Amino acid sequence: MLSLTNQNMAGDAANLEQMSVTNAPRENLAPPILLQYWQIIIRHKWMILGIVLIALIAGFVVTVLTTPQYTAKARIEISREQKKITNVESVDSADAGRDLEFYQTQYALLQARTIAERVANDLHLSDSPAFFRAHGTRQSTGMMAVDKPTALLTPAERAKREERVISLLLENVNISPVRGSSLVDVGYTSASPAISTAIANDWTKQFINESIDRKYASTADARKFLENRLEDLRNRVEQSEREAADYAAKNDIVALSKSTDADGKTNTQQTLASSDLEELNTELNKATAERIAAESRVSQNGGNSNEALTNTAINTMREKRAEIAAEYAKMLVQFEPDYPAARALAAQISTLDASIAREEARVGNSHAQDYHAAAQREQQLKDKVNALKQQLATQQQASIQYNIYQREADTNRQLYNALLQRYKEIGVTGIDASNISVVDNAQIPSQPTSPIFLLNMALALLGGLALAATVVLALDQIDEGVREPGQISRQLGLSLLGSTPDLAEEDPIAGLGDPKSVISEAYLSIRSNLAFSTDHGVPRSLMATSTRPAEGKSTTSLALACVLGRTGKKILLIDADMRAASLHNFIGQKNDNGLSNYLAGDNDWGALLQPTQFKGVNFLAAGPTPPSAAELLSSDRLLMLVRQLQEHFDHIVIDAPPILGIADAPLVARTVEGCVFVIEAEGVAIRGVKQSLDRLHAVNARVYGAILTKLHHRQAGYGYGYGYGYGYGSDSDRKPE
Repeated sequence: MLSLTNQNMAGDAANLEQMSVTNAPRENLAPPILLQYWQIIIRHKWMILGIVLIALIAGFVVTVLTTPQYTAKARIEISREQKKITNVESVDSADAGRDLEFYQTQYALLQARTIAERVANDLHLSDSPAFFRAHGTRQSTGMMAVDKPTALLTPAERAKREERVISLLLENVNISPVRGSSLVDVGYTSASPAISTAIANDWTKQFINESIDRKYASTADARKFLENRLEDLRNRVEQSEREAADYAAKNDIVALSKSTDADGKTNTQQTLASSDLEELNTELNKATAERIAAESRVSQNGGNSNEALTNTAINTMREKRAEIAAEYAKMLVQFEPDYPAARALAAQISTLDASIAREEARVGNSHAQDYHAAAQREQQLKDKVNALKQQLATQQQASIQYNIYQREADTNRQLYNALLQRYKEIGVTGIDASNISVVDNAQIPSQPTSPIFLLNMALALLGGLALAATVVLALDQIDEGVREPGQISRQLGLSLLGSTPDLAEEDPIAGLGDPKSVISEAYLSIRSNLAFSTDHGVPRSLMATSTRPAEGKSTTSLALACVLGRTGKKILLIDADMRAASLHNFIGQKNDNGLSNYLAGDNDWGALLQPTQFKGVNFLAAGPTPPSAAELLSSDRLLMLVRQLQEHFDHIVIDAPPILGIADAPLVARTVEGCVFVIEAEGVAIRGVKQSLDRLHAVNARVYGAILTKLHHRQAGYGYGYGYGYGYGSDSDRKPE
């Protein structure tokens, strides 16, 4: 017996030394974060597997039950530069298409409601039951029958159906720009390949038409404004020209010729008055010249005048006279002047001289008449010229105001012509070629684009993992129980005396009877740690308590008593849980009499003790359940009992009631040296444990440390183990170190 005791003491010292050197520094260390996550996964592995499996099944069911969808794609090119057929400038800025937002705007326009309305109207989708069936729309409550013609619907039902068509179009169209290019894919998805193809092709067509209409509509305001301005300017031109004409008529301004310069101004080059004055002045000059010529002729001698010298009759008579005079001179040579023949010649000469004189006189009279006529005509022309000068001077004064009217008319005409030209230009801007062109028309798809089995299963797997992670982390946050030994010191500030394994279906009482069992080894390590809790070794009196029932405090009390009893010490085990006594069942004893009897006044405590099958352990049962256990414990009789028993026993171990909800445990704590606090792994929340400890501290109870019970091996945590399980058993059971 002595050798066994010495071996146990040596083993205890070795365990304590190993704990102090190896495990003590690790009490305040948290396990690595990855290891914590791994422990969480291990704890909830079946829940994780269940959630993932359910997600995979749901993904499979959804994939199988989902109607196949077909996507048809048409490709278009959207160019920045507008192709121009006419060399006419548009009302838009030439740099409007160079903005950074250009393509984003085009992508948004491709998904505009206007395009959907045009497609719905062009393809008559409101009257197409196949369209609704392709999108899974059936007759239902609150929805009109899709097979009913639109003409038979009420206006409200027709509007509702059209709105439904537009909503379906916008929900199923997909605009996908080709990265790094000006190409855009327009896709449409439905359960019908033909409908998807028709809508995708018509969507691009209506987008191009809408773009052209929008460009033409963008000039509508400009055209309307120009039309109003043209009408106003037309009236102003007519009014100003009418005023100029009326003023010219009132002032006898008759323009014979006009010209227009490069600026469009009208210049009057000649009026009627100036033309008449010019012509009369020319005639006056001629009349003056004629008068001067006539005056010159008058001043000349009648016989020596040019007219006389050139007169045929005078010249004939002069030639004849000269001939007769020559004959007369020749005859005078032969005859006397009185000679009849000579007289006859002389008479002829006289007759010719008289005729010549008369003819010259007639010529002279004619010159005088011509002179008087020329002078009279000259004077008349002078009078008319002077009158025209006065009239022209008056017109020139009036032409100043006339020119004002004319300039106003010219200005209005220029404005009218300019606006008319701009109006014509805007009218032809809409015929420019569109900057949007179809590259590839949509082809009827031969394979459905969804559902994709592998993709759906992968998504289901990812979704299941994500959901499982969320649930597990949430549960882990909600589960505030102690999950691994390191939390004892970090979160409760207590020393960890040790931990006991979860024996599952095994009987812990049977294990306590076998010194080689796992549970015996665990409590042997705990006893060794308790030996260092006081200066005199294991406390002479201690109690085991917990936050709530069924955490292992009774098993701990019995185990500590058994382990201490094996060292040859006399141990008394007291069941102080008079409300729910259970120790007597563990060790197979009766509970007819016990602690409640002594506290009620029975002083013969020796008669109340019972022997046990465990070495060195005696037992004091709880006794009959009293009406008020707290009243019995409030007296000093328990303290007196403990003091008396310490004279007969080496150690007294009390199984105290749980703390929360009742006042028994703090009352029992006043009678012993200290307490051992039992905590069930993943049991009571840490806040509950702290409340229990606060109640013990409120009565100045000494807590030696905590024992973590029902700990699974997976919960042992980084750097922690049971500290037992070696040195015993067969070779087949022993694992290599």
